[in-house]
Amino acid sequence: MSRGPTPRRIPPMGTSGTRRGAAVLAFAAALAGCATAPAPAPAPAPIAVATPAPAPLLARDENFAVVIVQSGDTLASLAKRYLGDAERGWWIAQFNDIDAVRAGQVVTIPLRQRNPLGVHVNGVQTVPILCYHRFGSKASKLSVTAAAFEAQMNYLAQHGYTVLPLQRLSRFLEGREALPAKSVVITIDDGYRSTFEIAYPILRKFGFPATVFLYSDFVGAPDAMTWAQMEEITASGSIEIQPHSKSHANLTLRLPGESEARYRERIRREVDAPIAMLRQRLADGSFAFAYPYGDVNDYVVELLVRQKLSQGVTVTPGGNPFYAYPYMLRRSMVFGNEDLDAFAAKLVTFVRIASQ
Repeated sequence: MSRGPTPRRIPPMGTSGTRRGAAVLAFAAALAGCATAPAPAPAPAPIAVATPAPAPLLARDENFAVVIVQSGDTLASLAKRYLGDAERGWWIAQFNDIDAVRAGQVVTIPLRQRNPLGVHVNGVQTVPILCYHRFGSKASKLSVTAAAFEAQMNYLAQHGYTVLPLQRLSRFLEGREALPAKSVVITIDDGYRSTFEIAYPILRKFGFPATVFLYSDFVGAPDAMTWAQMEEITASGSIEIQPHSKSHANLTLRLPGESEARYRERIRREVDAPIAMLRQRLADGSFAFAYPYGDVNDYVVELLVRQKLSQGVTVTPGGNPFYAYPYMLRRSMVFGNEDLDAFAAKLVTFVRIASQ
């Protein structure tokens, strides 16, 4: 890099000296500019990405935050920011009795879980568990067509129902977790192949979880799901497979001439065998058991407790409030020969208490 000439001594500052000094400095600067590589062009400014500004906070204490909704905010984004979990947007919606937020709206955000028991002055929240069996091209009492099943799932989606995994219901029954007001659980019994071929794609389309109750002797039958199919649906994370006995025998009835001891041993195998098989083949722990025909007695419950299962489901219709006995949960069977109105009638999520 070349250097410019050595500047001459600047004369004393008079009028002519000032002009001469200024000229010398200008000349030196010009020479230096010629000898120096030009500065690189400035980098282009980054493109600004529009993101909603944090909602202005009007007030806050340990229980609530009151905010003004900004453009771009949603229930999920507010829940993520203030509650640490986007899935808790329903807390905000339910507390403010809204379905969505709009810019400029003032909303109250509950910072703590409220009413985990679902008890209100005029009634109590209940969670219905729906029970399906098989799916096919023709409707019958225990077979629901693909079109009907999709219409039912669409009804749940369009009418604001939240479909929960069955295991999440345990926390509600224990009084540890509040649930959205219109919560429902989907279960499918037996393990028919149509569960994989028809129900599973529709459930996946709507993003709904479900529980399949499998009786282990059915595996290998022509119309049963294969282990590969069961592995696929459980790997999705939205379907869980739970025990439904070994042979689908009524667990409360003795066989002709069967002693009490033989009965107990047979029923123990009916409970233990599917649990062991599911643990071995799917490496999945069991937490719930579906009683064949919905029948149960104290001995069967005792076996579930020994296996550390926390739920048992019947086919007695109705919803489940927080005080429901966890080993005799109600389930409403969905029949293929019923219409959509009959389906909607099974979705009882609130039971009113008559005033005295």
